Amino acid sequence: CLLTEAIAKTELLSSSILQVGALLAVNKDEKIKGNLLLVNDTLNEAMNTIRTSVHDLYDESVDLYAQVYELVKKFKFCKIEYDYGIKSDPDKKVKYAFISIVKESLANMMKHSDATLASITFREHPALYQLIISDNGIVKNYDMENGIGLKGITERINSLNGNINITTGNGFQIFISVPKEGANQ
Repeated sequence: CLLTEAIAKTELLSSSILQVGALLAVNKDEKIKGNLLLVNDTLNEAMNTIRTSVHDLYDESVDLYAQVYELVKKFKFCKIEYDYGIKSDPDKKVKYAFISIVKESLANMMKHSDATLASITFREHPALYQLIISDNGIVKNYDMENGIGLKGITERINSLNGNINITTGNGFQIFISVPKEGANQ
């Protein structure tokens, strides 16, 4: 795995940086010290480059299906039907937004609903991704204006140039669509 290899390389670089630092501490020769400082700078630059690569690899390796599946498995408040219909690999911003939205929605469900059944549905269409979260509970204390969680969800969707529609007539439903190209801007 590329991520594992990159992490192993950071350990080698860390060891080399420490060794050069030790040599700098005990060295008295100014000419050698200058060369050691150059080696130290080069090693630190390499370390920063690898850290950035590791971070990028980690972000790209986030599996939206698996992350949400884990949330569903751990959710004990009520039964959840999980339907994942995305074939492509969404942008990391979309993945993180959807994971956060699912977390917030499940927390809200426990606080504000008496649901016995919920559903989380992901769909992919040619131009957009869709997330639908719903439950069959009676909505209590719904206030879009004062709900910090719902404001956060709305802000995330707006940052992706998406749309959100919330209905409370028959349980609580959140309909979200995010354009594929708008998510990459």
